[in-house]
This record gives sequence, structure tokens and C-alpha cells, in this order.
Amino acid sequence: MTNFIVKKVAVLGAGVMGAQIAAHCVNAKVPVVLFDLPAKEGNKNGIVLKAIENLKKLSPAPLGNKEDAALIEVANYEDNLDVLAGCDLIIEAIAERMDWKHDLYKKVAPHIGANAIFASNTSGLSIEKLAEGFDAELKSRFCGVHFFNPPRYMHLVELIPTAATKPAILDQLETFLTSVLGKGVVRAKDTPNFIANRVGIFGMLATIHEAEKFGLSVDVVDDLTGAKLGRAKSGTFRTADVVGLDTMGHVIKTMQDNLQDDPFFGVYKTPDVLAKLIEKGALGQKTGAGFYKKVGKDILRLDTATGEYVPGGAKAADIVARILKEKDPVKKFKAMRESTNPQAQFLWAIFRDAFHYIAFHLDSIADNARDVDFAMRWGFGWSVGPFETWQAAGWNTIAQWVKEDIEAGKALTDAPLPSWVFSAPVAEKGVHTPEGSYSVTKNAYVPRSDLPVYERQQFRAPVVGAGGDDPKTAGTTVFEDDAVRLWHSGDEVLVISLKTKMHVIGDGVIKGIQRALAEAEKGFKGIVIWNTDAADGGAFSAGADLQSALPAFMAGGAKAMDPIVKELQDTFMAMKYSNIPVVAAVAGLALGGGCEMALHASKRVASIESYIGLVEVGVGLVPAGGGLKEAAVRAANEAKGNDILQFLKTGFTNAATAQVSKSALEAKAMGYLKDDDIIVFNPYELLHVAKVTARSMFDAGYRAPLRRPVTVTGRYGWGTIRGQLVNMRDGGFISAYDYQLGDTIAEIVSGGDIDQGSVVSEQWLLDMERKAFVSLLNNPKTQERIMGMMQNGKPVRN
Repeated sequence: MTNFIVKKVAVLGAGVMGAQIAAHCVNAKVPVVLFDLPAKEGNKNGIVLKAIENLKKLSPAPLGNKEDAALIEVANYEDNLDVLAGCDLIIEAIAERMDWKHDLYKKVAPHIGANAIFASNTSGLSIEKLAEGFDAELKSRFCGVHFFNPPRYMHLVELIPTAATKPAILDQLETFLTSVLGKGVVRAKDTPNFIANRVGIFGMLATIHEAEKFGLSVDVVDDLTGAKLGRAKSGTFRTADVVGLDTMGHVIKTMQDNLQDDPFFGVYKTPDVLAKLIEKGALGQKTGAGFYKKVGKDILRLDTATGEYVPGGAKAADIVARILKEKDPVKKFKAMRESTNPQAQFLWAIFRDAFHYIAFHLDSIADNARDVDFAMRWGFGWSVGPFETWQAAGWNTIAQWVKEDIEAGKALTDAPLPSWVFSAPVAEKGVHTPEGSYSVTKNAYVPRSDLPVYERQQFRAPVVGAGGDDPKTAGTTVFEDDAVRLWHSGDEVLVISLKTKMHVIGDGVIKGIQRALAEAEKGFKGIVIWNTDAADGGAFSAGADLQSALPAFMAGGAKAMDPIVKELQDTFMAMKYSNIPVVAAVAGLALGGGCEMALHASKRVASIESYIGLVEVGVGLVPAGGGLKEAAVRAANEAKGNDILQFLKTGFTNAATAQVSKSALEAKAMGYLKDDDIIVFNPYELLHVAKVTARSMFDAGYRAPLRRPVTVTGRYGWGTIRGQLVNMRDGGFISAYDYQLGDTIAEIVSGGDIDQGSVVSEQWLLDMERKAFVSLLNNPKTQERIMGMMQNGKPVRN
């Protein structure tokens, strides 16, 4: 085993991408120095300092914790080039100008360390041409590393070698990007715009062309090409606005300048509507107008015929929406192609154009079909890649339909589909098979990378048609019902996977946890709570299942909820005091009861994208699964004899204002994760790290903590917090009912109307939680909030 440890990264260029790449390095605890030109006035590092300050304002937030902006080292090309000698990875991220990049390379090349990797974050310029002028040694350590915007959230990084790049360099970089920065790496060929932007921007241009042909407005196109197709809900035109129409223009120009021999060249013409918007300075979201314009609270759309902005909001026709809801891709595509509705014809046309394009260009842009699918899924937010879609809809049937359209002159070019589409082995098996994905250049199926880093992913990103283990059925099932599945992979760790919608916690989940605790004591080293959609943005748990508790409430009133809440509390306490370590593998939403489930685990392993919080006040309730009890316990432990109230304020404020962390890093700052909890950057590694953690805890002789009494602030703490709440209520910052809920939370975390410094049991605090919860259920204002949330999914402020 050879370790490649990146001790420091340099990012050259403090523009939008450079600064955000630096921010993500800091998120991952990688020391980073951010360079730019020396400022003409004031502090010479002024350009970089301004970029770092701007990181704190960007949304979505590039930094997991805004305070960490201060950890980015600042530098300029005049005074600090010597710093480069201590960097293991140098990423250039300046503007997309070949001449500017070459000028910078001449300046920095003499200062780059002998073993450092040098990479350009270009979105489409030739990596070979960028490397011109390097000596042979530096050329062998140079490649393209293309992050997607915003780099913290977009999973894709394209890795593009030159002919001279050492294979070991690529393997090292792929390992670092995958595990440390949490990325999905696709190796692309050195062709204009690489894979994702090449296919994605072509798709947008084809969509604009076909929309014009079928007379569809931008809002209808966005409704058709967004979530209904399993793609980014912003669709086509709104996505262009978000990316920036000038940025899109640059990417299109790269295609125009470098792809004159492409039979699809005519499609690369900048659409008139786009050219006019750019000319007017209407560049999308950043200028306030593009294909859409916000006026007050209204979103207006561009009328492409008149150039004026008109009211938007039009949706897909009902008949087309029904076609798109069809689960069977074979039936869906047949219906789409045979429909006479212009919207359905438009949809078939954009799919046909995409299939035509990817088949024609596969051999020149990618090693295999899988890389095209991953590039589109991870870089453009598609749930299914274009080759996967084609194969699922019937490879040979779709190929025949595309061929017929080309011959009938309906396609964007008369270039025929390549012969491999109709030949063995693809005509018999499709492009994705269990043995690998089809490579045109090798005329063979290429297996997935076997780099050791991928051993950390028990379930790698799936590919339609490629088979592989399904996390919903893999391993040995110990127990399964509608709520949970308990299973293992023969590795001495019992996994609990929740099956409820949003993984909400009802009676079935509680009983499942009880069963898991009993099973684990018989012969497992640990328990991991992990859900099968953790890597796909699924929730850890959105909290208690209010819907399933309704029948008990309707039949027996609030009192009937008492034993249900008691059982939840007892189960979470059994987790906390289990002698078999319980590790919560948190990813996505962990709200209310989901947050409390994580709090009561022996340890938490959390994906960077974990959004954790106690949000019960939103439905007029207080946390009752031990969340407030844990706030009191943790404050008492942290105070170490000092004034507990100072340590309690954070826990109180979090619950009283229903604050949710915007990352796992922020969850640590909020106290929902402990300092020694582990943060994982690649969601596909979450299960592996959680299992390793559980086993190592057991092997190190783990024992549950002893039950200790809790020192509380009593009426002193309660009264102090109440005084602040009164000021907020009287100042109009919170409603009278928010005040009542806040006061109830203050009472519980303080231990109630008892002396300061009193010592209580955890059960005392749990009983207070439960009593308050049951009492609030009787309140009409709480019932109003619950009904509002269940009907509209939004909190009612009353």
C-alpha cells in the first residue's frame, strides 16, 4: 500500500470557482492557500480577502462552517510564490483564456515542488495545449481536474490526462478526490468541454432548437425537462439562468471554435434568443433577468417571440404528464413517440437528439458508456444517465426509431448512427452489463475501476443494466417488515435500514430498534443505523410519524399518546446504554425524532451533507424523544463546574428556534454532533466508515456509559431564559404561542421549578418532556400547526 497524503493544496485564482474549491478543501480539513493577482491599492492580498469574505455570503453555502473561512491562507503571485514549494496539489482556476493560463504557468512552474501534482480546473480547454511549454517532468504531473459548480454540492469531478501524464498521478488524484473531498470521479478524454458539458450543453441547445420548432414557451419546457424527467427541477432555461448565460455562451464558443468538423456543428450556433439576452446584459440570476425575471414576488418568463417578459407558470399538458408518470420505460417511450401532442413530440425529439449525439461521439469523448452516464448524473443532476435511459427503454427498438428519424430528415443531422449500435455485442446485451460497460475503442465491456479507494464503498453508484448488489436486498436478512430491515454482510455488524417514507419513526421502527438491540447482544460487534438511499439524498429520518399516531390520538385523545412517547424514550435510552455500540450513519435530514435517534447512538458518523435539528416547535410541540434531556446532560458535562446556563443557551436556542444545521460541520458547532464524531465526505463511504467504527469500538472493549445524575440550573436558568423570551415577545419577534413553547422548553432544559444546582436523573427530564408534549397536543393552536404541516408541508405561525 502506498499512501498519497495531501498536506497542502494551492488554488490559483480566487474567482467564483477557485474560492469555492479552496472552501471545500477547508471543509475537508485540507490546509489550503488561495492565490490571486496583487491588488493595485491597499492590502496586496485584497482580491483574495474579498473573495474569502464573499464565501460567507454565497448560497448555497460553500463552507460547512462560515467561521472556517479564516483558515484559508491568502497569497499573491508577486510575494508568495515560494509557498508553492510546500504544496502537494496545485489547482489552477483562473478565467478560460489559454494565453492568460500560459502566462501564469510560466510564473509558477519554477516554484512547483518536485513531486507535486499540477492541475487545471478548465471547463473545456485542451489539456494538451495547456501543457505546451512545460518540461517533460512537469508535463508528466499535469492533468485537468474539472469541478462542477457549486463544488461542495456537485458530486462530479472530471479527470483529464495528457498523453504524458503518469498513470500513478491520476490514481493518486482520483483517490484523494474520491475519499477526502467526497467526489465522483470520471476520467474524460481531452476533447472540447470534456464529457458532461459537451453532452449537457448540446442537450440544452437541442432543447432550445426543438422548443422553437414545436412552439413551446420556456416555462412549459422547464416543467417538461425538470423533475418530471428525473432531472434538476430547474429544467432547462432556469438552469441556464442559474449557471449564467455568459458562462453558457463561453462553453458554446469553445464548441464553435474547436468542433467545425462535427456533423452537429450547426446546433452549436448561439441561439438568437440567447445572443440577444447576452447583448442586453441579461445574464440570468446574477443580473436579475435572463429567461426569467423576478418582479416583486412574481416570476415573469421571457416571451421569445416579442422579447418581453410576461406572466409565467404554465405547466405540461395533463396527457403528457400522465405519459411521464408511466413507470415502464418501454411503454413510456412508445407513448411519447406515437403521441400527436406537440409536447410529447418535443420530448421524443430531445431524447432522440441526445441518443443520436452520445452514440455518435462516445468513442471520441469517453472511454465507455458508464462514464457518460455518471457525468450527466453527477454533473447535471440527472437521476438516470442517457445510455441507461436508452437501454431501459429497449436498446434495439430505440436505435431503430432514431435511425428512421434520421432517414426521414427529422433529426438534427443526417449523420447515421455508428455501426456498433446495431452490432454484437451491444445489439444483444446493450451498453451496460454485469461484466462492464461498452467501450467503442476497445470493442469490449470495461469493468469499473479497481482502485483500492473503492473498497470503501460497499455499494457503489449503481448503473442500470449492470447488475450488482442492491442495498435493499443484499446480505443476510435477520428480520424484515414494512418498517425496517435488519441485515448483515457476514462482517459482525448488524445494520438497521428504515423503510418508512422519509424514514419517519413510528411503532414499527421502534420495535425494529428493540429487536436489533436484542439480536446484537446474541452475536454482533455493533449496530449501524443506515438507510439504503443515504447516497442519493435520502433522509436519515424526518422525525416522528405523526400520521401513524393519529388513530390513537383520535380514539383516546392526548392521554393515549403517553405510552407511545414513553416507549420511544425507553427505546432511545436502551440504545444509549447498550453495551453493543450503536453507530448512527447520518446523511440528509435528521429532524425531530430523527435527530434524537442520532443523539442517543453511541457514536455518530455523518455525511458532510447532514441537516440536523429539533424542529418540533414548527408543529406546536416540544421534543419528547430525549432531545431536550440531552441538551441538559451535555451542558452539565461541558460546564465542568462553571455556570451551566452559559453552556445551555445553545441547546435551548437550537430547539426553541427550530434551527437546522446546514452541514455536519455546523452540526458540530451547534452541539448535535460531538467533537469526536466522524464526518464523511463521500456518501458512498458512509456505511463502510460506520461499520469500521462500530467494530473498532467493540474491539477496543466498549462499555456503555454509566448512568449519572444531571446537575441542572433550576428556576434560576428558567427565569433567566424566560426574561429573554418576554423581551422577544413584547418586541414582536415571536408570537404569544411561540413564547409559550419557548418557555416550556426553558422549563425542561432547566429541570423545572427547583433550586439551582439541583441534581436530577435523566428520567426526571424525560418525564418533563413527555408531560409537556402530551399537554400541548390538547392545545388548539398546536392542533392547527400539526394540521397545517400535514396538509401543506409548511409550518403555521400562530
